[in-house]
Amino acid sequence: MTADSTDPRAPKGATEATRSVHAALAAKLPLATDRADFERAERGLIARTDQDTILNAFGLPGWDFAGYRYVSGSERAPDTVNPSLWRQARLNAAHGLYRVVEGIYQVRGYDLANITFVRGAAGWIVIDPLTAAETSAAALATVNTELGERPVTAVIYTHCHVDHFAGVRGVVGEEDLADGRVRVIGPEGFLQHAVSENVIAGTAMSRRALYMYGMLLDKGARGHVDTGLGRAVAGGSWGLVAPTELVSETGTELTVDGVRIVFQVTPGTEAPAEMNFLFPDHRALCLAENCSAVLHNLYTPRGAEVRDALAWSGYIDEALERWAPEADVVFASHHWPRWGQEEITSYLTKQRDAYRYIHDQAMRLANLGLVPTEIGEQLELPAALGDEFFLRDYYGTVNHNAKAVYQKYLGWFDANPAHLHPLPQTAAAEKYVEYMGGAEAVLERARRDFAAGEYRWVAEAVNHVVFADPSNEQARLLQADTLEQLGYQAESGPWRDFYLTGAKELREGTPVAPGLSAAIQPDVLRGMPPAMLLDYLAVRLNGPRAAASRVRLELRFTDAGSTHLVELSHGTLHHATRVTGATDAVVSLGKAELAQLADDPSALDALLGDGTVTVTGGTAEALRELLGLLDRFDLFFPVIEP
Repeated sequence: MTADSTDPRAPKGATEATRSVHAALAAKLPLATDRADFERAERGLIARTDQDTILNAFGLPGWDFAGYRYVSGSERAPDTVNPSLWRQARLNAAHGLYRVVEGIYQVRGYDLANITFVRGAAGWIVIDPLTAAETSAAALATVNTELGERPVTAVIYTHCHVDHFAGVRGVVGEEDLADGRVRVIGPEGFLQHAVSENVIAGTAMSRRALYMYGMLLDKGARGHVDTGLGRAVAGGSWGLVAPTELVSETGTELTVDGVRIVFQVTPGTEAPAEMNFLFPDHRALCLAENCSAVLHNLYTPRGAEVRDALAWSGYIDEALERWAPEADVVFASHHWPRWGQEEITSYLTKQRDAYRYIHDQAMRLANLGLVPTEIGEQLELPAALGDEFFLRDYYGTVNHNAKAVYQKYLGWFDANPAHLHPLPQTAAAEKYVEYMGGAEAVLERARRDFAAGEYRWVAEAVNHVVFADPSNEQARLLQADTLEQLGYQAESGPWRDFYLTGAKELREGTPVAPGLSAAIQPDVLRGMPPAMLLDYLAVRLNGPRAAASRVRLELRFTDAGSTHLVELSHGTLHHATRVTGATDAVVSLGKAELAQLADDPSALDALLGDGTVTVTGGTAEALRELLGLLDRFDLFFPVIEP
């Protein structure tokens, strides 16, 4: 290996094997000669910010422009970055205010996603207000400075992922919403899916997102470079404003602040609730996140429901046939637009065909008896698709998308009885190491394989040593060096960040921050139905400890104006809006107070004392018992070690 420091925990350089992988890919793709995307990414530029950062509410950088200038400054990829991913990173480094067509503008490079502004009769229609209030407010300020100040008259969410709605408080105020001055439009199912994805699995997904988006990595050629979908995820204030109008049918036409919009609903594609839409008078088609400049995820490594490749392909086909002929430009919630009928047709056709090809060929191979690892290894897109830069593995990959198709139809089990009830990781690791002659014997062989560039195998073998004995320093460091080379080789931004974050935690240890959890943010709580909050508490219930407890409470939510019967029975928590039978007590409180008590039951006495929580028809002991049976989820649970 190439080492730049005497500290064995320091990041290393690229090995000869990694440089060879990069050279082979660079020889295959027209990385230097195909400039079309660079021209598209800069077309229509109106202004570029000279800011170094956008500060969040704590006065800390929530978005960093300066930290990625090193990407823009060098066309040649460092040997620690896949050259194709470097090309994508350079494209994503472009930022500023851009004209799509007259009346439609995008601010790109201020967050993971794009924010789009459409000039209406009285103000701005905002499409997808980013992840953080601070970045969306900065984008709005740029638009008002360059194009003239106008109020926001409407917000449209293309879909229910956090980088497309959580910055809404940066473009609309509470008064605007209260008096109905701002319409908020989203696809049917938006609120349910926006909340459930970030709450029910919130802690696990947040921990995995730290890996997927490289949030713990330093920026640089040996750390985080790009996500493929955009530079990074902004850090700042999250919010949630529920739609005032939902679109449920394709063909729905709305006039929003004088602008005609025709909608295509696309549920179950890139998000459970998503929609494309056409601006017929602008001849502009918004493709949400269903088509962008990457092969997208059918399964996202941060964790989420597997997406339907067949439906996804079908909706693109519908857009191609029904809406594309009426458009001179297509734009999306990420990356840059495409102009002209010929380019639009080719782009949509290949996007459609790629998702259909992965779907059909994965299931063809499954029906021939191949299992997910075999399918992922064998399936490749035809060159006419796979060599297109907008279908490269920058975000999703053909390998893990093929496995996702198998999972959707056949689940996690590959039908091999040996895999039906395997030992858990640590127990299996101990037996593997014993069978292989002990840790030193494994490491000796693994070092030889590392020197030969067989990193995938070394990662698998040495992982057993780490899980059998996480204190084995030599195993941790060899595994870190191995994951690092896999990260350097990865064309996928998320794969790179997963590998490099694993290497960092092997060298430095799992971060320790007791009590830090992926808590539900107050604005999300306000938008959350009480039933969903109660479902979240049910997930936190420690079933084995609660198995012998019986509690029945009538909860009256003072802020939501609803009443729920909550019943603890056989280690499960049930709730209903119809209260029947006797209860242990009637508890009146707000959603925020219930969430606070779930995180800190010791606050109950203080909340009872100041009247924020009241109990009638019984005592607070039943509530106290229930709260004491809820687990607290710490964000930094171990991933790379047991």
